[in-house]
Amino acid sequence: MKTIAAPSSGCYKSAACTPSVDLSAIEVSQSLELASDVKISQVKVPDRVGGDNPRRPSRQLVLDTILDLGDLRFCSQQSLRLVARHGGSVKPMSMQTAAAGGSSRPGSWQETFTITRNASPASSEHIAEVFANPGFARFPTDHMALINWSAAQGWHDARVVPYGPFSLDPATSALHYGQEIFEGMKAYKHTDGSIVCFRPEQNAARFARSATRMAMPQLPEELFIGAIEALLSLDAHWVPDGPDASLYLRPFMFATDPFLGVRPSDTYQFCVFAAPAGDYFANGFKPVTVWICDDYVRAAPGGTGEAKCAGNYAASLVAQAQAAEHGCDQVVWLDAIERKYVEEVGAMNLGFVLGSGDDITIVTPKLTGTLLPGITRKSLLDVAVDLGYTVEERQFSVDEWREGSASGLVTEAFGCGTAAVITSVGAVKSSSGSWTIGDGSVGPVTERLRSALLSVQNGAAADAHHWLRKMA
Repeated sequence: MKTIAAPSSGCYKSAACTPSVDLSAIEVSQSLELASDVKISQVKVPDRVGGDNPRRPSRQLVLDTILDLGDLRFCSQQSLRLVARHGGSVKPMSMQTAAAGGSSRPGSWQETFTITRNASPASSEHIAEVFANPGFARFPTDHMALINWSAAQGWHDARVVPYGPFSLDPATSALHYGQEIFEGMKAYKHTDGSIVCFRPEQNAARFARSATRMAMPQLPEELFIGAIEALLSLDAHWVPDGPDASLYLRPFMFATDPFLGVRPSDTYQFCVFAAPAGDYFANGFKPVTVWICDDYVRAAPGGTGEAKCAGNYAASLVAQAQAAEHGCDQVVWLDAIERKYVEEVGAMNLGFVLGSGDDITIVTPKLTGTLLPGITRKSLLDVAVDLGYTVEERQFSVDEWREGSASGLVTEAFGCGTAAVITSVGAVKSSSGSWTIGDGSVGPVTERLRSALLSVQNGAAADAHHWLRKMA
């Protein structure tokens, strides 16, 4: 490994960018010529096999990397793809996080987050009332976790503060151009009193992918999970008991630049807050009726369908209202090209049960870039295999659904996601007709899948896949 000093003139973006950025945590195996006007302190490059002359990274790579690293030395997927196009690779050798005082160092959340306790926390009586009738995440806990990002400082000022409103400039760019992403996840209380989350690293990874798609900075996994741990260190008593009870967690990030020009923001706010959650649907675990929408599409190839961004959900509301007008609980989305293949239902992934008895196949629409890659979906496919079912990820058309329901081949259908876990679909309505799935009730396979997954989440069954992470 050779260390190559770079010339020290010029800076990308602004004078406050990075007067000296140490890229020693990034290993660049191959790339293009380094321009002379990039101000960095050093780049480590391994020797080329069979030769004495190392390759140095391209000017654009270094510029992008400095911008992405901030003071965290973190390389984004955009930079990774840039190097890949030149036949090379960029590998983070360590992940460092920004402490509350602005320094960059690894450590637990206690070393990273400052704590300001709510001077007027909810009483135990109020929390008991919430637990008795939580609805779905209607009553937030006492605190929220915040982290700021700027082009000059990277991720900084990690803190837990009393829950409260934001004060925003009317020109805040997220309000005009929709740079906002979010996640949905849950914390569960086990019988030993521990608080666990279900596959939080998967939420962190999807949050990072959504950020890349929306031209936003990626939040390192350590900070994403650390924010939740920090929040739960104060609000663990808000996690309800019971097999179907949980504390819903909402991590999100939005652009905060007070600037009306159309460009990515220079500043962002990350926040995570929480609220106790009961059933997502008012009628509980009962079959829903769905409306197949052929007027609107949720996402098109090359769009934002696989990102969990605010605009996707805003654009779905008119179709959801249409479904309600037809007496349906949720809307079914079709593909944008042929308008014949089923993609999602509402804000959930879809699954279909084909066959019965010992000959059962579970089919779910394959991920094509237009569907949200659901973590519950992914987990249920593994659970299905554990239970001995055959699993297929492929296109599934409206005609196959209708004809299969009529012939008895399609015996059940369900939607799945973090909020509702798994919900049975009992009947379908569309502009071309209606049909019932099976006898319209919750099917045995849907019920078995739900029970198996919930049992892992609430600690009643062994965590064979190591999906649970203790948070408090």
